[in-house]
Amino acid sequence: MLLTQQQGILKPFALILGYIMEGIFKVLGFFSEYPNVGVAIILFTIIIYVLLLPLTIKQQKFAKLSNKMNPELQAIQAKYKGKNDQESMMKMQTETQAVYAKYGTSPSGSCVQLLIQMPILFALYRVIYNMPAYVARIKEAYYPLVADLAAEAKSGFLGHFLQSFSAYGRFAKQFAAESFTSGSVETQNTLIDLLNSSNSTDWDKLTMAYQSSPSILEGINKTRDALDHYNNFFGLNIANSPSSVVHEKLAEGNMLAVIGVLMIPVLAALTQWINTKLMPQPENNNKQNEDNSMAQSMKTMNAIMPIMSMFFCYSLPIGMGIYWIAGSVVRSIIQIAVNKHLDTIDVDEMIKQNVEKVNEKRRKAGLPPQQISANATVNARKVESKAEKTVEDKAKRAQNIKDSTDYYNKNAEKPGSLASKAAMVKKFNEKNNKD
Repeated sequence: MLLTQQQGILKPFALILGYIMEGIFKVLGFFSEYPNVGVAIILFTIIIYVLLLPLTIKQQKFAKLSNKMNPELQAIQAKYKGKNDQESMMKMQTETQAVYAKYGTSPSGSCVQLLIQMPILFALYRVIYNMPAYVARIKEAYYPLVADLAAEAKSGFLGHFLQSFSAYGRFAKQFAAESFTSGSVETQNTLIDLLNSSNSTDWDKLTMAYQSSPSILEGINKTRDALDHYNNFFGLNIANSPSSVVHEKLAEGNMLAVIGVLMIPVLAALTQWINTKLMPQPENNNKQNEDNSMAQSMKTMNAIMPIMSMFFCYSLPIGMGIYWIAGSVVRSIIQIAVNKHLDTIDVDEMIKQNVEKVNEKRRKAGLPPQQISANATVNARKVESKAEKTVEDKAKRAQNIKDSTDYYNKNAEKPGSLASKAAMVKKFNEKNNKD
């Protein structure tokens, strides 16, 4: 049951985030009888991303460090390119580890931050999408309607009628279970899940179906009126998706409303695009960086993400679009601040601090200080110089060949010159070969 809140590994994260959302509603409740869900989502998003700021800064520091490490790492990759024997692979791994040790970090330097953030962001999505499970005030708005409908479920009519609802397929298993007709709390939770995911058209169907039942009709109107107050955001019902609103308003000929609701997916794509542009980008100073598969993957993802944002925010409820836009705007503002902060950081000093932290951890573990950093500096320089020397040698050979060719062509017609004698020998050999 969705209303029983998130289960599994995300449960503790969702519970904590649920408490934060509940707290926001209580604060907003001091200013209005019906706290606005759209405003709550924006405040919720701001709070979460501010709390994640330390992890964001660590992640961005690693990205800045990576830009300095990458030339050395790519030089090692170039050195062992095409060498797949075990000895070469071992040497490549050793030299790569030495570079990471030199900078006081590891290949998984940014993975920890991502692993911590991912379950939080997934749980955040779940809290916003299923708010009645975490905000008591919204759940209460469905009563006494769901209690009356749960009693109706025993007749079997309700379960059949609800199949026409747009979100029915997501809850088909719950409705098919025998417990649904028991009128229990589980039945009420299932009905709240469905009604929470329903659009205006579904509510119209429910209203028409119970025109002859005054008590239930009164509950429908009361619940719908309360939810409309909660979900009204600049005239839009954030429980509806832009796609459903577009179809509804096109049928009414209300083009202004169509343009207004289409701004949700458009703004989601635009803010996502701005956010990706503000993110630290790999330095492409040479062909090796351009060919780097990870850099290319990031470039492709940055191009696709805004399009995906537009698609999702067109299909999902407007409330999710508000979260998407708010999240991108907040991340962009934070990214600008983080970029300014990182510009003031001396990378060499950051490397020194990283190495000191590593050695402090080794000291606490009873290990000697890491001595590989000095060797890594020499080793990395050797790798870089060798790569540079190879390029330089190729350039010199090409220039020598060109100089020799120019010299030969220039002096080939001068009588008595070595080049002219060589030309005579060449012509003599060519003539004999023909004969």
